[in-house]
Amino acid sequence: MNLEIIALLACAYLVGSIPCGVVLTRLFSDVDVTKEGSGNIGAFNVFCVAGKRLGIMTLAGDVLKGALPVLFAVYRLHPPGGKSEILVCLVALLAFLGHLFPIFFHFKGGKGVATAAGCFMVISPYAFVVCALVYVMVLCFSGYSSAGSLSAATILPAATWFATHSVVITGCALIMTALIFVRHADNIKRLRNGTERSAWERRWGK
Repeated sequence: MNLEIIALLACAYLVGSIPCGVVLTRLFSDVDVTKEGSGNIGAFNVFCVAGKRLGIMTLAGDVLKGALPVLFAVYRLHPPGGKSEILVCLVALLAFLGHLFPIFFHFKGGKGVATAAGCFMVISPYAFVVCALVYVMVLCFSGYSSAGSLSAATILPAATWFATHSVVITGCALIMTALIFVRHADNIKRLRNGTERSAWERRWGK
């Protein structure tokens, strides 16, 4: 493994570690996102406790944390296939892990959905679109953002395999799905016992 690849992997983790929700709420609001709402630093909690504008900005930042390192890796490691495919997936996983365990924020990160979406926006646009549609449909029908996220994560490996027929990329998707479920453990418990607050309740306190 040469120095360029090591630097690429390290940069992917560092970019993923930028806590966009914390940075934006500290710069542009009086809200401590870690102490309000669910306490999560991700885009949906920022949207609920600090408003639509900062929520959208956080979402964009978290998506870009996944998309930009992977896009750069694809560009540098062209043509795709073989070892290049493995390295691109490693870059994606490190950006994703940076969001989950950010070195810049005491390794206490978000749940990974937006950053995973950014990674697959580049790796497999088809899988990204399918999962995004699943998220929106489940959110609209159920009212729960967590249910939408878990549903999208569930479909990700299958959509990825259908789009790419790559064992490596599908394996990357499976790892992200598993970690998203781990990070949503509390949400899963609340969904099961009926105490999860809907997206509308969290946003408007009804």
